Parts: sequence; C-alpha cells; structure tokens
Amino acid sequence: PVQLLQPKPVPGRSGTSQRKPREPQIARSLIKEVFSYFVKMPVTREAFKIVEKCSEKYFKQLSSDLEAYTSHARRKTVEMADVEMLMRRQGLVTDKMPLNVLIERHLPLEYRKLLIPVAVSGNKVIP
Repeated sequence: PVQLLQPKPVPGRSGTSQRKPREPQIARSLIKEVFSYFVKMPVTREAFKIVEKCSEKYFKQLSSDLEAYTSHARRKTVEMADVEMLMRRQGLVTDKMPLNVLIERHLPLEYRKLLIPVAVSGNKVIP
C-alpha cells in the first residue's frame, strides 16, 4: 500500500499573526522638537523618556475628553467648540485670554493662517 506523505507542521507557527496590535504613538521626533523649543537647553535621555510618557498620557486623556464632549452633543465629529470647551475646563482659555490670542502667541505663522480666519479683499474670509 502507498501512503500519502503529509506535510509536517512547522513548530511555533500558526495561521494567525503572533503580533499584538499596537496603539498609534506620537513620533518621538515631534515630541523632542516641541519640547526642546520650549526648554531651550539639553535634556538627558531619562528625562526625555519621562516627557514622552507624560505626553502620551496627556494626549490619551485629551482625546478621551474630546470624545466625551462630542458624544454628549450627539455628534460624531470633534468640532472647534469642543476643543475650546476643553481648554476652558483646563483654564487655558478664559474671557480675558481667548483662543485666538493663544494661537497667535504660541503657534508659528503657517499654523496661525490655518486656524484664524482672515478677511481679504473681495469680501472673502480665509479659511
């Protein structure tokens, strides 16, 4: 009798991937660039690792708060009003310190042009 040869299973491999899905992370270079812009002095690697962890926790909390504000308003899209409400709750935006002043004070010109509407000739408002 002829026996058919069966392929031997490869040990340690299965049909599905062994990797766990990873959460998206903020680029280290971006965190380092922003942090070094405000600190203006050298930072040790250990200190930078702590800054990275804190930044990640901050943005996770920020996004969950924005998600809560949006779902409370029965919307599916985060709007500028949600961001402004969050900044008011954090004490960053007040009646004496509106959001536009913070944008002008802390962001470079190319971002200011994107975030603050500007009236131009022909009775047009950009953006």
